[in-house]
Amino acid sequence: MRLAKAALFLLFLAGCSSQPYRTPPLPPLPPPGDIQAIPEPIPKPERRSAKGNPPFYTVLGKRYFVMDKAEGYFERGVASWYGPGFHASATSNGERYDMYAMTAAHKTLPLPAYVQVTNLRNGRSVVVRVNDRGPFKDGRIIDLSYTAASKLDMLKDGTTFVEVRALTPEQKAAPPTPPPASAALYLQAGAFATQSNAARLQEQLRGQGVEKTFVREDVVDGRTLYRVRVGPIPSVNEFDRVLARLRSLGLTDAQLAAD
Repeated sequence: MRLAKAALFLLFLAGCSSQPYRTPPLPPLPPPGDIQAIPEPIPKPERRSAKGNPPFYTVLGKRYFVMDKAEGYFERGVASWYGPGFHASATSNGERYDMYAMTAAHKTLPLPAYVQVTNLRNGRSVVVRVNDRGPFKDGRIIDLSYTAASKLDMLKDGTTFVEVRALTPEQKAAPPTPPPASAALYLQAGAFATQSNAARLQEQLRGQGVEKTFVREDVVDGRTLYRVRVGPIPSVNEFDRVLARLRSLGLTDAQLAAD
């Protein structure tokens, strides 16, 4: 009991010192009659929120730097969703979280921001307004509202591979496209200027039982980079397992491959 109380106290202190933690929630309202009919937001000019946009903040010992602007942001990774446990609690920019609205949480995008999220499993796409911080589970890039997750057909699984693209008031959301032949993703364990260093890391990973490793050669700004990657990774569970394995081997900079 004492340990549990101590842990709760530490979490309370963490919440006080790190802006993204939310206040205790109120009971959720009854769901609307037709979730699918809830309209998506239309990107519009909005002033940067007074709350939720510090230059940087720290959660669970990790520092996050808030982006100056959302334009040009594009990322692929794992999405999750949050619902009843946070409904009506304060978001990071001071609004109230509505699990039935088309909103989302992101760790570094300026608040508010608009993004298009595409489920790489089925090709479904939605536009959401980012007004909160999170998710802080390793390997997750965006936390969607209940309604947004429902429209993407990811409520049951809880997570899915997604593509997230920032939208400006001048941009229109891309039309829905068929899902790719493979929604598998890749993790990057390291990038090197010399092929020998990349090959050395690849062999070390294989020696530690990390399978499906390969070296990809790319030219970036006139320089050749040798990127050690792991994949394809077909499921979120496998993604979490491989990422945890790489981190346990000391590869703290391991991350989702950007392309």
